[in-house]
Amino acid sequence: MLIGLVRDSVMQCFCHSCRAPVLPAAHRRSAPVKKPVGKPRTKQPKKVKFITTEIRCQEMSKGGLAYEVILAEPVGVPVPRRADSPEKTPSVEEIQEKLKAAEERRRSLEASKMAAIAQKMQKIEDASRVRSEQTNNFIVATKEALDAKMDSHEEKREAYINELRARLKDHLEGVEKTRLTLEQQTAEVYKAIEDKMNTAADKRDENIKKMLERLREHEEQVRKVRAGNQERFQQLESAIQDKLQQAADRRLQIEAEQREKLRNHNNKLAEVRSVITAKMEEITKDIETKLTTAEQNREKEIQKKLDFVKKEERRAELVRQNKSARAESEPVSG
Repeated sequence: MLIGLVRDSVMQCFCHSCRAPVLPAAHRRSAPVKKPVGKPRTKQPKKVKFITTEIRCQEMSKGGLAYEVILAEPVGVPVPRRADSPEKTPSVEEIQEKLKAAEERRRSLEASKMAAIAQKMQKIEDASRVRSEQTNNFIVATKEALDAKMDSHEEKREAYINELRARLKDHLEGVEKTRLTLEQQTAEVYKAIEDKMNTAADKRDENIKKMLERLREHEEQVRKVRAGNQERFQQLESAIQDKLQQAADRRLQIEAEQREKLRNHNNKLAEVRSVITAKMEEITKDIETKLTTAEQNREKEIQKKLDFVKKEERRAELVRQNKSARAESEPVSG
């Protein structure tokens, strides 16, 4: 429809200034409106239909056209309302028939439920019977296996006990033999120890005698050594006393020499001090004479400087007087 309208407007005008005529609404096809089936639950919105009012054609580029379609204001189309259907009131017979049918349906439903429940109960009974049979079979098999295992275990235990008894008997026999051999060896060891103790006692007595003899010899040797040492100690003591006396004499001699040297040193020191005092007196006298001459020379120099300063002051006074006289004479001449 829109293509036809555009084609008609293009065929009518290419001046780009006039407007295409508005086509009547009869030429436009609108979508058929479906009638609602039954009573609508909600209020439907009103459908709006747009009508083209103007079409413009414009050449935008070489060999190309641009169309502008302007739509008019929307126009509301009223929706036809369906007439209400009259309500139908059922009769008593229809109600009774419906109740009978509902009762039959309920009974059939209950019968089907009971049949299903009976079938399930039958399955449960079959399963419990099978389970009890399996449990009984398992108990019987387990009991038989346990009895067989207990019998074999009893046989093994008897064999193990007999073997342990045989080993214990052999062990006791070995222990008895070992005990007898140990007793025999112990008796032999005791006898050997007694023999060794007797021989050791004899040897001990001999060793004690030898040690006593050596001790007497050692004491004799110690006595001799002590006597020799006593003599040596006396000799050393006399030598030490002689050396101490010599040292005392030498010390006294050295002290006398030191006193003599100290006396000579004091005498020399007194002589040196007297010489130094004499020289110091001469030096002080010389310094005093030099100081007096220097003081006299300084006073002379000061007097000379004072005379020079006075002379310079007199000269400056004359210069000032000359300047003042010249200054007074210059304006008069001018």
